Amino acid sequence: MYRNTYVEVNLKNIESNVRSLINKYCGYKYYFGVVKADCYGHNDVKSIEAIIKGGCNYLAVATLEEALEIRKSIKDVPILCLGIVPVEFIEEAINNNITITISNVEYLEKLVTKEHNNLKVHIKINTGMNRLGTNNKKEFNKMYEIIKNSNLILEGIYTHIYNSSNKEDTIKQFNKFEEMIADVNVSEIPIIHLCASDAMMSYPKLAYANGCRLGIAMYGLMENKENPLFSTFSLHSEVIQINEVENGTVGYNGNYKVEGKEKIAVVPIGYADGIIRKNTGRNVYINNKEYKIVGNICMDMLFVKIDSSVKVGDKVTIIKDIGHIEEIAKYLDTIPYEIICSIGKRVPRVYKL
Repeated sequence: MYRNTYVEVNLKNIESNVRSLINKYCGYKYYFGVVKADCYGHNDVKSIEAIIKGGCNYLAVATLEEALEIRKSIKDVPILCLGIVPVEFIEEAINNNITITISNVEYLEKLVTKEHNNLKVHIKINTGMNRLGTNNKKEFNKMYEIIKNSNLILEGIYTHIYNSSNKEDTIKQFNKFEEMIADVNVSEIPIIHLCASDAMMSYPKLAYANGCRLGIAMYGLMENKENPLFSTFSLHSEVIQINEVENGTVGYNGNYKVEGKEKIAVVPIGYADGIIRKNTGRNVYINNKEYKIVGNICMDMLFVKIDSSVKVGDKVTIIKDIGHIEEIAKYLDTIPYEIICSIGKRVPRVYKL
């Protein structure tokens, strides 16, 4: 950490969030910890270990690359790949005990042309998001029969709730799922999972569902008045220079103009680290006081308008806590997920136990 710019990951809070969620919503047998995108920007196997310690007994990722990287360190916890694994790499999944998603019959037919022993699969049903999965009952039934008559292991069936804040949409998705699986004996299927964090917290457990996926809630970024969650992610840097600017400009293109005198702090973090230029104008914290980012954010540095209380070497908190992340997301017209996932690997992660 040569420029004193880092993300602080609070492992204790990750573990606490997972444990409290599982204690609160305790009717499931399988709790999938969604650790894609480097644990939503938290990075490192330490975050995954905290998730497992908190009680998750299955992991979920987006890509085979993510699964294989995790498998280097974590050998005994199953991993589901939520994205599509190209057929030519299926042996990698089998050899590393990685479960794959089947989303359409064409893909499945290519898969069963080869002998794949011990390959666990989950069928994805499209109940309205129209991303991955089948929404055709005949196709689903055909997929089910093909798998039953192959040497593939049908371990699960699942869907994704795309708008859990809307009860009408969500009930339609539940109904669509039930319609799709009506012709199969669900008692023969080990895992059925529909709900991610928000839906799990917002709706009663479905009788036939024995799994759920914990995602953003593990990292505290989900309002839950009955079960408060803790901040797990903060981003810090420091003041490396202070310029006294008189009737001048600051940064590229001279977009920020100083009339009179102002103190401007230079901070070694920029858009190459994930602090995109739209962050100009929003607040950071120095010595527990709010200050604004000014001027065009550079690739590796940004500018903060300060007062005389700030000194070179003072810590600058770019992202403070859950509330600040939500504030930044609103300012940037995006969602909290994007804020934390955008902070790149060039920024080291420091793990707080």
